[in-house]
Amino acid sequence: MPSATALDLGLIHPADSPDSPWWRDAVIYQIYPRSWADGDGDGMGDLPGIIARLPYLSELGVDAVWLSPFYVSPMNDAGYDVADYRDIDPLFGTLADADALIAAAHELGLKVLIDLVPNHTSSDHVWFQAALQAGPGSPERDRYIFRDGRGPRGEQPPNNWRSVFGGQGWSRVLEPDGTPGQWYLHIFDTTQPDLNWAHEDVRAEFDAILRYWLDRGVDGFRVDVAHGLVKEEGLPDFRGSMHLPDNPIGTRFPMWDLDGVHEIYRRWRAILDGYTVAGDTASERILCAEAWVRPESRLARYVRPDEMHQAFNFDFLACGWAAEPLREVIENSLRSNDRVGAPTTWVLSNHDVVRHASRLGLPAAATGHALTGVGAQDPQPDAAVGLRRARAATTLMLALPGGAYLYQGEELGLPEHTTLPDASRQDPTYHRTKGTDEASIGRDGCRVPMPWVADTPGFGFGPTGRTWLPQPEVYREYAVDVQDGVPSSTLSLYRDLLAYRRKHRFGHGSLAWDEEFTSASVIAFRNTSGDGERTVLVITNLGEQNIALPDGDVLIASGPLAEDGSVRETTVEPASFGLEPVALDAIARRRLARKAQTVEHEVTPGRKAPRHDPPVDHRERSCQRHLALTLPTRQRESAL
Repeated sequence: MPSATALDLGLIHPADSPDSPWWRDAVIYQIYPRSWADGDGDGMGDLPGIIARLPYLSELGVDAVWLSPFYVSPMNDAGYDVADYRDIDPLFGTLADADALIAAAHELGLKVLIDLVPNHTSSDHVWFQAALQAGPGSPERDRYIFRDGRGPRGEQPPNNWRSVFGGQGWSRVLEPDGTPGQWYLHIFDTTQPDLNWAHEDVRAEFDAILRYWLDRGVDGFRVDVAHGLVKEEGLPDFRGSMHLPDNPIGTRFPMWDLDGVHEIYRRWRAILDGYTVAGDTASERILCAEAWVRPESRLARYVRPDEMHQAFNFDFLACGWAAEPLREVIENSLRSNDRVGAPTTWVLSNHDVVRHASRLGLPAAATGHALTGVGAQDPQPDAAVGLRRARAATTLMLALPGGAYLYQGEELGLPEHTTLPDASRQDPTYHRTKGTDEASIGRDGCRVPMPWVADTPGFGFGPTGRTWLPQPEVYREYAVDVQDGVPSSTLSLYRDLLAYRRKHRFGHGSLAWDEEFTSASVIAFRNTSGDGERTVLVITNLGEQNIALPDGDVLIASGPLAEDGSVRETTVEPASFGLEPVALDAIARRRLARKAQTVEHEVTPGRKAPRHDPPVDHRERSCQRHLALTLPTRQRESAL
């Protein structure tokens, strides 16, 4: 890993054109439909509930929403097992509700992305049911991956592939005559049979599905398991882990990241481009890849000009909270995507990983698929440390060039539900691995329903107080109504960050490492507008020593600075955030201390102060702060 002195401290990423399409710097908010808002009181979130809460997102300041699956499904994997791609599951509402949601979002200036699940269907899908009835060698079976088993009587799976959810990746079927027969591949749950993307029926069907939803007005698709659609010819055995990040970089996978996937996405891109109104970049429809692919140069292949528009940067999400690895991920990601002319798409949390307000507070750095769940018997995150780091990590992310995705509730600083009762767990990962050497607690802890109103049953999730997963009592302190209007709250921080990001167009800026502040324990870069009129200096201090700031005026902070205006050590000052983002204009430095006072807690009368400014953990010796400084070009030299 390169040291700070080995880094190229020149320009890393050039500024984007101010006329770039909306998606190149968009901030997109993920809604997990069953957990965001319940409109009918059954304890399950739904589309009417989402519609009622959309003004909240408009006020937050995001550009678009991404909805996790709402299709007809037996819900064995929370809707990622789709039985009908052209209808809404009654749990969530109706097609009329979906149309109303799209219209309401557009009225508020929000674009709408929906989840597309092309790697597999539900075993309840009409195609799979037809395949079971048709028998070996039939055209119906050829739409999926059926194979004869190994062994004298075909009693062994066709190869040694495991399921990502634990256990073997094959299940044997009973043939129409009742005898044991062929095996079908399911990289995930047994109820999620993999499609055969070499079959033209499959390709044509998804072309039609794309057009169906584009015609209904959606603005794009997040593509589930985008790296997994094509399998290697012959389905050879594989000795590594099915979790791609657990393998050495350069590992060749027979089921992940094969070159054949790119032909599929070029075909899709042509379909989406056909919906663009000439000369109107706001009309562009987009594809975003969920692709767990390394290194960054391989991920960049998914966002070449004729393929996808965005791809989640999971290396950024999984990076431990240390300056040099984080800096390396940022630089490599920007350089790799710049080579293909694509923006980088940053993300810190989603429905598959431990929330970053908890993940960054774990006692030891954890990365990759070790982040898929924390149970009551596991080492518990430090809530205060985690929230401090999470606030700063988000501030760093939103100051980077490119786009970003937010996961519902992170704007409240929501922690993972790490003490969820096992009896309440629904994730198939937990049930498939329980009691085995692959045991995983599962992802339910990050999917708990949102708290909206502190002093109501279910924290305002729905009209009856019912929730499909139990909420921890601590969620009361994070509820929207507790944080709304409180300047020091995490919700207020997100609103301010998004407002400044949009006003100053940080997503379109250039990035260069700052030589003065960059060190082995400090990340420092300058984000400059394309016309050179605006420069933002962003500093993240992960070391033990305070950092004196250049002259300037504090514009925004996640927590108070030290009395002398420096970035202070967490072990010294009480009620201090671990990572502090600050933006300064090049004015008098003496105003720093006065401005910092404005981030003290202001709490609604009669309401207990929420834990958005937690006390310092005196066991932690590292100082972690994040700041951003605005330096007009004409004053840059004097400010340095």
